[in-house]
Amino acid sequence: MKAVVLTEEGLALREVPAPEPKPNEVLVKVAASGLNRADLIMAAGRPHGALGGAGAIAGLEWAGEVAAVGAEVPEFRPGDQVMCSGAGGYAEYAVTDWGRVCPVPKATMHDALVTNGRLAAGESVLIQGASSGVGLMAIQIARLKGAGAVLATSRDAGRRARLTEFGADLALDPGDPGWVEQAREATGGKGR
Repeated sequence: MKAVVLTEEGLALREVPAPEPKPNEVLVKVAASGLNRADLIMAAGRPHGALGGAGAIAGLEWAGEVAAVGAEVPEFRPGDQVMCSGAGGYAEYAVTDWGRVCPVPKATMHDALVTNGRLAAGESVLIQGASSGVGLMAIQIARLKGAGAVLATSRDAGRRARLTEFGADLALDPGDPGWVEQAREATGGKGR
């Protein structure tokens, strides 16, 4: 299988043997991999805890379809759509302990805002940490669901300046002592 491997010169695409799941592991056909700070640290040649080093397959988070499960795995079956953490996610197949595997929710941010948050058209919403990928998605969902005022926070001035491009009505700095009052004014003092 193809995999992105850490080398002394950085990352390289290599052909490597496909992993086999141990009794407590799940083998996943990878459809998507995440990229986070720890991945960047390892790609730069530094370890992340016990992970990293030349020859290791990069990628700490991935999602895909279960291809096989070990004999001791109690809840996942081939064909299940899952998201995982572990090591080796930048590959066609990755394996991890079944406790690090979660079913893929149908729509995580939609579930948070609409199902659990019960966001209704005309209501205001405050999205903390809105300059993250999940935060930007929340802004767009709130806008599409007809939210009244979409308020968004970010501590980074450059990122905060761009939040309106994604649908925020007001971008706030949570480090500013007056940000709560600004939010109250934007919602007519109702907080709704």
